[in-house]
Amino acid sequence: KERDLRDLFKHNSAKHNQSIKDSSEKKPQKYFFSFIPAAGYTLQTGFAGLVSSNLAFYNSNHIDQKISNITSSLTYSEHNQTILPFTADIWTKGNKINFISDNKYLKYPSDVFGLGGRRISVDSNANVGYTINFSSLKFHQTVMFEIGKDMYAGIGYFYDQFWNIKALDSLKRNVANQLSLKLGTDELVSGLAFRFLYDSRLNQINPENGTYFNILFRPNFKTLGSNENWSSLQSDVRFYTKFPTDSKNVWAFWSFAWITTSKNTPPYLMLPSTGWDDQYNTGRGYIQGRFRGRNMMYLENEYRFGITQNGLLGGVVFANFEYFSTDLSTQFNDVKTGYGFGLRIKLNKYSATNLCIDYGFGQYASHGFFVNLGEVF
Repeated sequence: KERDLRDLFKHNSAKHNQSIKDSSEKKPQKYFFSFIPAAGYTLQTGFAGLVSSNLAFYNSNHIDQKISNITSSLTYSEHNQTILPFTADIWTKGNKINFISDNKYLKYPSDVFGLGGRRISVDSNANVGYTINFSSLKFHQTVMFEIGKDMYAGIGYFYDQFWNIKALDSLKRNVANQLSLKLGTDELVSGLAFRFLYDSRLNQINPENGTYFNILFRPNFKTLGSNENWSSLQSDVRFYTKFPTDSKNVWAFWSFAWITTSKNTPPYLMLPSTGWDDQYNTGRGYIQGRFRGRNMMYLENEYRFGITQNGLLGGVVFANFEYFSTDLSTQFNDVKTGYGFGLRIKLNKYSATNLCIDYGFGQYASHGFFVNLGEVF
């Protein structure tokens, strides 16, 4: 019988002679809620404590109805980082309309790399990191309308603001002054989003099969409040297949491109960068922001397999490849590789929500833990 973490807690808390009724025997629910307090360690945050929750639900009982989900969490780290995201992916009855909301507040001491080249010339060595602090607000809203089977087109509004950008006192004064001069103290980006989506996956939280293809064009305008006029294009393609075909094991493939399409260069903190995609998941094996450039190409594949027959525990192995244009540093003109393995703990068997704990390795002796609620892609 399929088990999740809630079943395990129920079993352990029951009396020795009490009969345990498996929760899978209950009448299927419409809403599936997962909540977990946790502590952990990642390259970006150091040691951190967090509470995370996920609500998944279906807006109809039709066999092809896609699952909707709302996710939020609160993280505080040893580096005095505060991370508060709120995301929603809502499908109406019959999958006719898809509402996508992606919001996040950060108070975020973090490192920046790749400061060589003509963008920021503090140091020509792209392997030297500098610690900065900033606060940011992300507000991305999109509405998608069905135009064919599993095919959608829509428009949205994207707003990103960074403020109180400053170098930390631990840096040498001349370095801190140059960083402050080049980065400025605030960045504001405001624009439209034009999106095309093909999504044949029934479960976006933990896909077992299907294809995801997303094209996003984002033009930003001074007339909407942006500091500069500039635009970018993102292409996100994911494919899932069971292997072997008669098992629950899954091969997952991910191709991601992030291109600057205007002559004007985006603000430094909005440039394509490792771990700064919408879900902050690219580049396992490297610290967030490790590589940065005007253009980014990314490939990743992952094999997901069961460890226990009841589905409570699973595992993954993965490898990724990322390439950045040489606008910021000529040291980024080769492909960077990452690889690793991970553990999956089933939090909710109805929505297939997993707690994902990965350990990744990269070049330059880079390695560390990466944690997610729901699959990385």
